[in-house]
Amino acid sequence: MHKGQLKSWKDDKGFGFIQSSDLNQDTFIHISSLKGMSRKPKTGDFIYFEVEKQANGKAKAINCRIEGVAAKTIQRHKPRIRRNTTAPKNKLVLILVVIGIGTFAFQRLGLSTASTPAPSGSLLNRAFSDTNSNFSCDGRQHCSQMTSRAETEYFIKHCPNTKMDGDRDGIPCENDSRF
Repeated sequence: MHKGQLKSWKDDKGFGFIQSSDLNQDTFIHISSLKGMSRKPKTGDFIYFEVEKQANGKAKAINCRIEGVAAKTIQRHKPRIRRNTTAPKNKLVLILVVIGIGTFAFQRLGLSTASTPAPSGSLLNRAFSDTNSNFSCDGRQHCSQMTSRAETEYFIKHCPNTKMDGDRDGIPCENDSRF
């Protein structure tokens, strides 16, 4: 191990030269040989180093440390345990899709399991008993789909979501000249 003083240092390029009384010529030093130090070297620092001969015959400093400067403390991190966070998300998405399909099927396809009869004196029973049984709510909504005035009046009174009474005065299909 040799000891020498940093004669010159080019911080922008990361190298310099060490002058040592033990050696005949200045020794090249690169920043990579000081990777364990807590700061960069400055001109005038005393440096402990070993010498390695390069292929071109010049000396290069290796395993260097700066006198009076502490080495970096290596912090050992605990290994992280990676959890697969996509699995719970995928399960949640799958559950939501199944619930959505079930809700759609229940609403659109009429898969209602609970059908409780209305009380005998209810408004619903009286409405159906007063009507002509020739008509039934089959999803038609517009005047152009009706065949008679009686049918339009039945639909307006008994079927939901009809679009035959625009001004809501109780008279359906007022502008239809067929009736």
